Amino acid sequence: MATHDLVIRGGNVLDGSGSAATSADVAINGETITEVGKVDGKGAREIDAAGALVTPGFVDIHTHYDGQATWDNHLAPSSWHGVTTVIMGNCGVGFAPVHDKDHDKLIELMEGVEDIPGAALHEGLAWNWNSFAEYLDAVEAVPHDIDCGAQVPHGALRLHVMGQRGADREAATPDDIAAMADLARQAIEAGGVGFTTSRTANHRTSKGELTPTLTAEADELIGIAEAVGAAGRGVLQVVSDHLDGDHEFDMLRSMAERSGRPLSVSLVATPVLPEWHRMALGHIEAANAAGLRVRGQVAPRPVGLVLGLDLTLNPFLTTEVWADIADLPLAGKVAALRNADTRAAVLAEMGGPRSKLLGAKLVSKFDIMFELSDPPNYEPTLSDSLAARAQAAGTTPEELALDIMLADDGQGLLYVPFANYLDGSLDVVEEMLNHPLTIPGLGDGGAHVGTICDGSFSTTLLTHWGRDRSHGRLPLEQLIKQHCQDTAAAVGLSDRGQLVPGLRADVNVIDFENLSALRPEIHHDLPAGGRRLLQRATGYLHTICAGQEIYQNGVATGALPGRLIRHAG
Repeated sequence: MATHDLVIRGGNVLDGSGSAATSADVAINGETITEVGKVDGKGAREIDAAGALVTPGFVDIHTHYDGQATWDNHLAPSSWHGVTTVIMGNCGVGFAPVHDKDHDKLIELMEGVEDIPGAALHEGLAWNWNSFAEYLDAVEAVPHDIDCGAQVPHGALRLHVMGQRGADREAATPDDIAAMADLARQAIEAGGVGFTTSRTANHRTSKGELTPTLTAEADELIGIAEAVGAAGRGVLQVVSDHLDGDHEFDMLRSMAERSGRPLSVSLVATPVLPEWHRMALGHIEAANAAGLRVRGQVAPRPVGLVLGLDLTLNPFLTTEVWADIADLPLAGKVAALRNADTRAAVLAEMGGPRSKLLGAKLVSKFDIMFELSDPPNYEPTLSDSLAARAQAAGTTPEELALDIMLADDGQGLLYVPFANYLDGSLDVVEEMLNHPLTIPGLGDGGAHVGTICDGSFSTTLLTHWGRDRSHGRLPLEQLIKQHCQDTAAAVGLSDRGQLVPGLRADVNVIDFENLSALRPEIHHDLPAGGRRLLQRATGYLHTICAGQEIYQNGVATGALPGRLIRHAG
């Protein structure tokens, strides 16, 4: 007679503690791990994991499934990559609290900041909520494949309390701050995981307006943070340009200090400020030395753009030729650009006045533009850039870019890594990942659906850093701990992140030798036929959430055990 619901037999167990792998069994009853080691009892079902890695489910603390979670059972692509818990509502954008009259404004903010099609949001969002508590209820009413938690976004708070003054980035009055603080406290008490804000000029609405939170002053941010602290739980998350250095970090430190709550901040390295991340790490170290809990969120690969004929961006987007064909279906664009006269015309426009617009400069960096292979190479050498390849072939990078994008009936993709990729390598990412006060993050699952597909960060973390990199590889046990126990702890989730009796049965069984993130593909499966990049993986043999297998060999089983996380510690 079976004594366990499920036993995973004989795998190489990396339990999330940072310890090296050991051969062991994992027994599960209901939603809970009951034994790890030599399990004598039989399972109603048994999985032979010999030769495979057995890990906790990954905890991704930086996603944007805020809309998708209200209409979609599957929080893909994250759930395709071994992730069993996602935290959304990052970067100060989301959909609650909201007045009915402000629906369009929040859609414009999300569409602009996170590149989620406005038409999809207009059709997909039911808007059967006003308060943040009602939004949580709406998310909870939809069964999901994996767990999700929501944070209260500063942009929505500002608009709800201040109206157009908030959207226009006017300074908040003491009454405004008190009202926002009260709403934030209520949101945390209702089950919000934390409070988030954005302080980067890269974040704009779909109309090009700066995010409402960009210039919020210290009294506003500290006042809201103190209210989160008064709730006795919740975390703080900030994405920032940090252009004023010490002053900005002093304010962030005050938020953590005055609230008593953990804070995480985005951490990237750019060619423009190549030493900035070290300055930021110094501030993080000082805050922790003073007894605060501050972490840097690090992307395990470049922050970059995917370009294509059916995506938001491509090198020819500011040409008049492209303007004439941009609204055609993909097949029409391909036919037009294969026409010799149209091809010659669009290439002739490159280098002209329109090509010097800011948007054109961003997507015409041919010296760091690469063909996105299958599987993708996220640390290419500069000799593989379009500029270098074109010079070697006696052609122009513009012609080469056009040929690559026209391949496979217009499905060819290009990749431009613009941060974390310094001097042709990811050595700076190695430095940041190895720092004891950083955690993996910034994957933006569910967002930037026409320009990136980084919900696969978990797979890159294991394959590139734990297996494939020619130098500077990191121990697998460290990587698993970082993306399981450490990320869970960073948002107050003490019930997951390790394979330990008594914790949630969130488990991956992985064919590590064949683990790979495949090249992203374009799908038109959002509401209103909206387009998004999705990225599959190979090597995930079994993904288990709350004791139920949700994916087998990358195929959904139909089980939907995921639930809304409320009241993280």
